[in-house]
Amino acid sequence: MSLSQYHWLNEPADWQCGSDWLDVTTDHKTDFWQQTWYGFERHNGHVFGRYIEDDFTFQLCIEGCFEHLYDQAGVMLLVDEKHWLKGGVEYSDGQATIGSVLTRNHSDWSMGIFPGNCNKFWLRLTCEEGYLRLQYSIDGLLWPLLRLSPFFKGKQRVFIGAMCCSPERHGLQVRFSDFRLTPPIKKPLHDLS
Repeated sequence: MSLSQYHWLNEPADWQCGSDWLDVTTDHKTDFWQQTWYGFERHNGHVFGRYIEDDFTFQLCIEGCFEHLYDQAGVMLLVDEKHWLKGGVEYSDGQATIGSVLTRNHSDWSMGIFPGNCNKFWLRLTCEEGYLRLQYSIDGLLWPLLRLSPFFKGKQRVFIGAMCCSPERHGLQVRFSDFRLTPPIKKPLHDLS
């Protein structure tokens, strides 16, 4: 898939792109977060994506070395600054976690221990009829469910892409590859292929 239709939200200072890969080094103290119980807000993380109006499945491979608090990379879908979803690996409490944040004016946060090698993993996000289905994979073959959520009604133009942030530092290096954007995968919920 060509990345020629993709562009930056919050372009980092250091990045390179090929026909189906993207290398990024994060800027200082970047994140996406909106008014949790402690009131923190930030909307300066990096997303390399494109707009789409139809239902879709977006999939990609992420490689990185997550070793500082809140280092994160994955996938992001945005309607606007106050309505978005991000999901992927995040370094927290001394280990890699897999999780997601869904924001409708306020951000929630769900996470669990990442079950594989966090240095390379895959994410798949399907948007169909206003519902979001987020899956992850440690091998590119088996796709457990990470999140299933209603998000909006009717058709909605969204920005979808590869996301990375480093809220406590600069210099997280991430490679994104194997970009795929297709019509929505219509597999049953418990079909993990």
